[in-house]
Amino acid sequence: MVLLVNLARVVFAPLLEPVRADFGASATGVGLLATLAWLGSASPRLPTGYLLTRVPRHRVILAAGTTLSLSPLLAAIATSLPVLWASAFLMGLSSGMYFIAAKPLLSDLFPSRIGTAVGVHGTASQLAAAGAPLFVTAVLFVSEWRTVFVLMSGAAAAATIAFFLIARNNTVPDGERESRNFLGAVRKQWKLVVGAIVLAGFADLAWNGVFNFYVSYLVSEKTVSEGTARTLLAVVFAAGVPAFTLAGRLADRLPYVPLVLAIITAFAASLLGLTVVSGTLQLAAVSVALGLAIHSLFPAMDTYVLDSLPDAHRASAYAVFSAGIIFLSALGSVVVGALLDAGLAYTTIFQGFGVATLGFAAVFAGIQFTIGFPTGRRTSESDT
Repeated sequence: MVLLVNLARVVFAPLLEPVRADFGASATGVGLLATLAWLGSASPRLPTGYLLTRVPRHRVILAAGTTLSLSPLLAAIATSLPVLWASAFLMGLSSGMYFIAAKPLLSDLFPSRIGTAVGVHGTASQLAAAGAPLFVTAVLFVSEWRTVFVLMSGAAAAATIAFFLIARNNTVPDGERESRNFLGAVRKQWKLVVGAIVLAGFADLAWNGVFNFYVSYLVSEKTVSEGTARTLLAVVFAAGVPAFTLAGRLADRLPYVPLVLAIITAFAASLLGLTVVSGTLQLAAVSVALGLAIHSLFPAMDTYVLDSLPDAHRASAYAVFSAGIIFLSALGSVVVGALLDAGLAYTTIFQGFGVATLGFAAVFAGIQFTIGFPTGRRTSESDT
């Protein structure tokens, strides 16, 4: 199921150009399409975190799967951009519900290897992201963009039914050790949550804006064909497949914050490199570096937060962190679209993102070596 919920968030990136042509939309309009998918992913995370203090996790996952089964059909029949926006938001909403229920479940199933478990789960998720451009290209070769959403709906329905049968016939942890006091957990862990959001927030925002306009950028400023651009986007995502596993294992062994700062610096350097290279081979090499860097950030941050939180607060506090970081990330696409409509070039925007990310990394390094970011291996605490 994780493949499909992540596909719901990234499928719009390779579809922005066909949608823009079909609806005659502006850059801001299609940028908002991608942004709404990520805002949809952010919006249910706090309510879901609270819901998990009352409802078993597998039921929330089933609700997410049902939402994902129905919402792509709205996109398939959309006759206006606002209808497509609504579908994007609902598809994103299903992913937010899923991840908030599933990741704390992983930490319960594999308490001594959280980073590895998160990495493997992320690898499965990343397979969808890596395949999204190729999947879209194959569908567009034989049909139109609406067919993409019909196929997604059918696959999501099948996966939801399969999960229901598995959950019914097996014992699934429901978070019985978690706090039933959502606000109490947040008050107790707010320093860690805010510190983690600040640490990775801007890099996530920059990445969201970059990958959703990756194809458009390469076509307009690197003079490659649309098909080649989609393939290069697939390369970026494919590089994330080993990155999730590797970074998850490193996060089980290395100090969290220095690891995250090194990853953020590598991402900024790769993004700046993207703006200066030309030629398909060079673009492919930079795409690999960019994909390795940014997709290493996600399991490293998840392990940092999940492994630093006590059992009693993990689901609630992680929901707040996840909602905050995804909300910031969601703004990336509409920011890029608005800057483009204001007359700035892609290269200028992406270079600005890269320089700003390096600046933030330098500031955060100073904080880490002086007062330090909140951290700590997970310890058992009782609810208060």
